[in-house]
Amino acid sequence: MEFHYASEFNGNVSVSKLNKHNECKHNDLCKEEKDSTAPEDRSAVSCMEKAYSTILKELGEDVEREGLLRTPLRAAKAMKFFTKGYQETVQDILNDAIFDENHHEVVLVKDIDLFSLCEHHLVPFFGKVAHIAYLPNRRVVGLSKLARIVEVYSRRFQVQERLTKQIAMAINEALEPAGVAVVIEAAHMCMVMRGVQKINANTVTSVLLGTYKTDPKLREEFLSHIHRK
Repeated sequence: MEFHYASEFNGNVSVSKLNKHNECKHNDLCKEEKDSTAPEDRSAVSCMEKAYSTILKELGEDVEREGLLRTPLRAAKAMKFFTKGYQETVQDILNDAIFDENHHEVVLVKDIDLFSLCEHHLVPFFGKVAHIAYLPNRRVVGLSKLARIVEVYSRRFQVQERLTKQIAMAINEALEPAGVAVVIEAAHMCMVMRGVQKINANTVTSVLLGTYKTDPKLREEFLSHIHRK
């Protein structure tokens, strides 16, 4: 709900009071942005803010108008969040979440959401589905960590093919399982918003390692599970 405040003097709105209110309201909206930047990131964010301001000017915009006053700062902080995977490692994520377990049946987590940025145009691509399966070899990992591994690599500038491989290789190296399978289906805004502009086009990539690559029956089982609603 939006509230409008104004004081009247001889039938006229007090412009100074209205401006003062708008300024306070604007500062409140930006408080979270100010407080959310860690000290070590401020230098990088400041440089990025200046770069975004330059981009807006070159596009013909007035960076002094109200709607754009803090847009360069917001964009810089947003980009830091979109690419936070550069500050994370799989080792940090897994930590103490790998367990010795006498389990030799398939572990499958499907329908993991993912968001990333195409490194060619810096526009988003997002996963409608990401499926991960592995066949343990006496080692299992906390289920949420599989989604976190997806996050580590997707929150970087990417191509979908490499992203799929990085996820599979990270699981393979951490757990040394008998097999790993990863499938990603994603929509790319570089195909939707520009270029061929095909709004219904999706890209599917897969990486199969170990028994998932050599055992057709295991591979069929995986595919049947991920296509089951």
